[in-house]
Amino acid sequence: MPVHEKLLQIWKPAFSSVVGNGLERMVLLLLFVFAAVFNGITTSPEVCNNNFLPGAKEISLSDLIPRSHKHRLLEVLLDMFSGDQGDLGEEGDQGKLGKNGPPGLSGASGETGLKGEVGHTGKMGPIGDKGCKGDTGLEGPTGLKGKTGTTCDCGRYRKVVGQLDVNVGKLRNAVKFLKSVILGLKETEESYYLLVKESKRFQEASMNCKLRGGTLAMPKTSHTNHLMANYVIQAGLTRVYIGVLAQSKDTNATGNYVYADSSPLQGFAAWSQEVELNSRVSPTTNSSCVELLSTGTWSHVECEDTMFFICEFPKSRRGGGALS
Repeated sequence: MPVHEKLLQIWKPAFSSVVGNGLERMVLLLLFVFAAVFNGITTSPEVCNNNFLPGAKEISLSDLIPRSHKHRLLEVLLDMFSGDQGDLGEEGDQGKLGKNGPPGLSGASGETGLKGEVGHTGKMGPIGDKGCKGDTGLEGPTGLKGKTGTTCDCGRYRKVVGQLDVNVGKLRNAVKFLKSVILGLKETEESYYLLVKESKRFQEASMNCKLRGGTLAMPKTSHTNHLMANYVIQAGLTRVYIGVLAQSKDTNATGNYVYADSSPLQGFAAWSQEVELNSRVSPTTNSSCVELLSTGTWSHVECEDTMFFICEFPKSRRGGGALS
């Protein structure tokens, strides 16, 4: 029996009763190495003959360990230093969010969108300036000589003219009755005024008066303003649109008001006390229209509100007007 096996049979029971499993393995490993070295020395002829002679070949520890023992020695070493496999640990908490990555490349340009719908009709622009008087036309040719007139029967014609005057007077009274009673018109020396009982927004009311041959009523004097206020009261109303609106803001950020014919407010305005207190505040876009109250005062109002309105028709207009 080899020497290392004898040593293992002798020393293993003794150490097993004294030391624990871990220390036992270490001591047995040392004994195993010692026995392997000792066995290699005693059984190798090369060692016996050359190891103690001068110039003998140098022998390494690997050469002293038999080839069949090297694999077993490696298994013992791995088994000694490797512990038992532990239990699986608990799942860790979710880590913190990382930093934002660099921005990506710009995407490709999208396709051209569809054409939008037609926008709302804009506000009516100001009336243009009066044009220059044209040149005098060429003189026409002389007309043909007329026929000789007949002797005038003045008495008969005077009677016809008198009857015509009577008929004209009756016709004027009928027209006055038609305007004041049936149509409900009011009038001054310069204009007629018609209260239209149709609820419309400011822009629609302005266009309605224009189609009738007039404009939204413009109370430019206290007399006209009082006449229109009574008109509102008689109709049982509290407010109506009139032809006064805010102009675009100037460089000082203040709002200027003008009449519907673009003429400025000069000499007369009937703002309420509340409006006068806030006169330094420029009007907003939505509150740039004006209403006439039954009290005869003016107030700001949103142009999108719907209400009745008063149209104005100048008496001097001839042709094309609803009242001409």
